[in-house]
Amino acid sequence: MNFELTKARRKEIASLAEAKGRRRQGAFMAEGTKCVLDTLGAFKLRLLAATEAWLAAHDVDGPVVAVNRGMLGEMSSMSLAPDVIAVYELPDDYVFDPELPAGNLVIALDRVQDPGNLGTIIRTADWMGITTILASADTVDCFNPKVVQATMGAISRVKVIYGNLPEMLEAVGKEVPVYGTFLDGENIYRQPLSDNGVIVMGNEGSGISAEVAAAVTRRLFIPSYPPGRATSESLNVATATAITLSQFRSRFYGQD
Repeated sequence: MNFELTKARRKEIASLAEAKGRRRQGAFMAEGTKCVLDTLGAFKLRLLAATEAWLAAHDVDGPVVAVNRGMLGEMSSMSLAPDVIAVYELPDDYVFDPELPAGNLVIALDRVQDPGNLGTIIRTADWMGITTILASADTVDCFNPKVVQATMGAISRVKVIYGNLPEMLEAVGKEVPVYGTFLDGENIYRQPLSDNGVIVMGNEGSGISAEVAAAVTRRLFIPSYPPGRATSESLNVATATAITLSQFRSRFYGQD
């Protein structure tokens, strides 16, 4: 189905770069061939705008419109206009099942602010077989176009559930381990790690808040190498998440 993409409609699509625009329209956008192809079918497509060459090379079932690169640049949040932009309807709010961490690993994010960090964490979670992320209400929106782009399609397989993080962690129950990374934690390389529970990662500048830390039952630390060497003050939260998840999954691959 083809139709005209008016200037007013292009302006509406461009406003999806902002949280208020996404809330008002109940939609978000994915940009670029890789991101769009990996998310098609995972969300309800409202509109796909692409160059004629892109549409000739890809068979898309749904509302599509051919536009020139200048129009794509008007709508895009990227520095260089992509070949394609897809507008999807926002999914209904995901509901957290407090019993899920009893048999699975779940990530919890406390006030993570950088879109690139969140996108990378979602992508890493997808690689490590984690399908659910809990997030404090003030964590960056996972449907921010920079986050969506950084996930490289993983946003279609990993659910980010926003809410009151301390309350969600409390609902998990005392018998389920809740891990957190702290400077005064135990060396992660020497600790027994489970294949279930919650792994809490904190804010880029201030780490895990006191309220959330109260729910942590296992405090972990990623030491630098070699011990005693002068090094960076801390790790980027996305990098720390990748190292932490790698240690949890290494226990599986280390089994006979």
